[in-house]
Amino acid sequence: MDFAFLYETLLTILPGVPLTLKLAVGSALLGLVLALILALMRLSGVKPLEWVARLYVFVLRGTPLLVQIFLIYYGLGQFPAVRHSLLWPFLREPVWCAVLALTLNTAAYGSEIIRGGLLSIPGGQIEAARACGMSRFLLFRRIVLPLAIRQALPAYGNEFISMVKATSLASIITLMEITGLAAKLISETYRAIEVFIVAGAIYLAINFVLTRIILFAEYRLTPHLRERPGGVPSIDDRLDPAAAAAEGLPGGKVH
Repeated sequence: MDFAFLYETLLTILPGVPLTLKLAVGSALLGLVLALILALMRLSGVKPLEWVARLYVFVLRGTPLLVQIFLIYYGLGQFPAVRHSLLWPFLREPVWCAVLALTLNTAAYGSEIIRGGLLSIPGGQIEAARACGMSRFLLFRRIVLPLAIRQALPAYGNEFISMVKATSLASIITLMEITGLAAKLISETYRAIEVFIVAGAIYLAINFVLTRIILFAEYRLTPHLRERPGGVPSIDDRLDPAAAAAEGLPGGKVH
């Protein structure tokens, strides 16, 4: 193993990390908003909205992300209406096409994760909030959404990590992120094993940091699950009205 070459490869590929993170974070945040909208459409009880969301999820989950990137990057430009629209300055740029494709794809998977989190909320807590006179918006903001986030966070964390790895497909539309720089270096040196080992190690390091952040978020959002030895909840948890209300414990108040 040529460690000098590995070090040079690392220095060559590292400049692609910011673009990888921009693609992953941008698509994940935009996808989260779209996923929430789709999940609410599925649970709205309005048949047209429900079927539109179902069709969207079916198509985007049932087709490869690679095909979706090709259709957006190469396909949209075939329509004169698109080329003469206000969106063309964005859609002709590969970075925005990649963000759009990743956003649409992750929203399809994320909507099912969020829908599962919303359906997991006990009906008793919703009834208690309604009995306290909460409006539908306040009920969603104070009770439904926080509890759904707790339930959906582990699965959505996996989806975010998958998005980081999926950014490697952006290299096929000329973006010089981690995989794009690695492929360029391979074409110059013909040393694929060493280059891809370094690229894989960079992805591994990024995802390691992400897993630690997700675990920390889970820890902060689930204080009621942190127990003292013997399975007895800590006194702070038992005296916390918000945690008690979230768990339906006596003494909890719904605000």
